[in-house]
Amino acid sequence: MTALQAIILDFDGVIADSEPLHYEAFRLTLAEEGLDLARDAYYERYLGFDDFGFFQALARDLRLQVNATSWAADLVTRKGVKLQELLDAGSVLFPGVTRFVGEAAERVPLAIASGARLHEIKQIVDVAGLARHFVTLVAADHTPESKPSPAPYRLALKQLRQMTGRDLSAERTVAVEDSHWGLESARGAGLRVVAVTTSYDAKDLPGAELVVPGLNELSLDDLDRLCAAPPEVTI
Repeated sequence: MTALQAIILDFDGVIADSEPLHYEAFRLTLAEEGLDLARDAYYERYLGFDDFGFFQALARDLRLQVNATSWAADLVTRKGVKLQELLDAGSVLFPGVTRFVGEAAERVPLAIASGARLHEIKQIVDVAGLARHFVTLVAADHTPESKPSPAPYRLALKQLRQMTGRDLSAERTVAVEDSHWGLESARGAGLRVVAVTTSYDAKDLPGAELVVPGLNELSLDDLDRLCAAPPEVTI
């Protein structure tokens, strides 16, 4: 490879098949508040938010008579407990993740940029034996703005540069995402963008330069060719 310099992966929906678990944890938490969260509404409106941003957005959309900040903070904690119980049920890795991450880490530095909380990410990658492959993990805890803001990807790239000592180019760094919020975030940071169709159909992933079903069907050669092409060219 000569073009690809680094890879930054989203977590939920790319590495871990945990989006259904997040939905269920949100649903159970809101049920305790007497609120119903429809699956379609979650995937159409809120999937790209971190936990705190989700509860704040929901309070705003439903015009709830609550202090959105304190209400969201309380529900984030309760949702985290429920998610932990669901995660304890077993492995949530998508097929091909272990192979892809292992092979990629031997050739380029890897990072995660996610709206999940750090302890949720670490729990899964630690149990799966993947933690050693990532140079850095950027989680909801680390940036004041979540996706679609470019802040998570900008921070991940900055940390990759600092921790590897390499002058990594944004145009030769690939982000892999599963939602249009994530794609917008990565594009805003100047990265090359690949989408997986684990959460949405290809038609709902605008701006992706390459779309594949999942990491099990993505090769490093694909990413190298993408980075070798001008940004306006799609493959």
